[in-house]
Amino acid sequence: MLVRFGRRYAAGVRLAALVPICVIALFRAPPEQVTSTAYVVGAAAGWTCGYAWWLRAGRGSAPVALDVVVMLGLFASVLWTDAVEDRNTGWLRLLVTFAGVTCQWHTPAPAGGAAALVAGGGAVVILFAAGAWDVDPALVRGTMWAVPAAVLSRAAWALVQRAAERADRMAAEAERARNESLLAAAIRTEEREHVNSLHDTAATTLLMVGIGQVHADADWLAPQARRDLDRLRYDSRRAPEFADLVGLLRADLDAARLTVQFYAPARLPLPFDVARAIADAAREALTNVRRHAGTTCATVLLRGDGAALCLDIADQGKGFSPRDVPATRRGIRESVRGRMDRVGGTATITSAEGEGTLVRLEWRAAP
Repeated sequence: MLVRFGRRYAAGVRLAALVPICVIALFRAPPEQVTSTAYVVGAAAGWTCGYAWWLRAGRGSAPVALDVVVMLGLFASVLWTDAVEDRNTGWLRLLVTFAGVTCQWHTPAPAGGAAALVAGGGAVVILFAAGAWDVDPALVRGTMWAVPAAVLSRAAWALVQRAAERADRMAAEAERARNESLLAAAIRTEEREHVNSLHDTAATTLLMVGIGQVHADADWLAPQARRDLDRLRYDSRRAPEFADLVGLLRADLDAARLTVQFYAPARLPLPFDVARAIADAAREALTNVRRHAGTTCATVLLRGDGAALCLDIADQGKGFSPRDVPATRRGIRESVRGRMDRVGGTATITSAEGEGTLVRLEWRAAP
């Protein structure tokens, strides 16, 4: 980007300086030399426009050498336009100076230094050959400044390059740190979701058997264990782009072993990760009804569309105080609220002793 900028900027500076330089040349030329000076000005304008086009569109550095040759050829016009006697060499000096200064922005240092030295030194030699030192030494001294100007330009460009390289290193380091952070966050999310799935499926089933809440010979236990294992084997990388939330909820209701009144539209397609998170949070809420509410009945109400939705899971059980739930319990904190947070939704639990429980899951698509 910096190299392209240097070429474009060099082209712009050469073209911007061309108009005043040509005006100076023609206005300072004596009447008898206007025609010859105009020929030289025309050649300078044509070459500068062509060179600027190459700077913006071309490649390589061969035209830089040709530019030096053309600049010296134009400067040699002082030998037959009487520019030295008429003190009309300033515009030629500006042409050479701008050529030496701008070539530092798009050439390697050796090539740029050689071009500036040959162009500036050659112009001084031509002035000596034309007798400028005897006419006015200031004409020669002014032209000598073309080389120091090019040196200063190269130094400034080197500082710009150094700053750009430092910015590149900082950007690369920031990108590396960002990628590492995203990778670590993705790993943590995957691990957390795996732990949540383990908590919601096999761990819950085994706990219910272990504490005697479910008999080991229950007819639904083996199918439930198979579903738990299938859920743990699930690979989210093979997931479809969209899923029907209503279908996912119905599949979980069939395995809930509760009497559920389910009210929902026929279909509600959502991005798969959103639909899966809402369905999993609802399943955990129903599991809590079965395990803790002291009732076998629940109501599930889904309303909304693909832009915004609200899912209520309600029961008329014994209820509880959400503030008294220990922080170490994962059910509400991770399996319900955590899942909704990760897809940009919210989970609200409203309950009190003896008044049942309402779990409200809300989600709204990002603008």
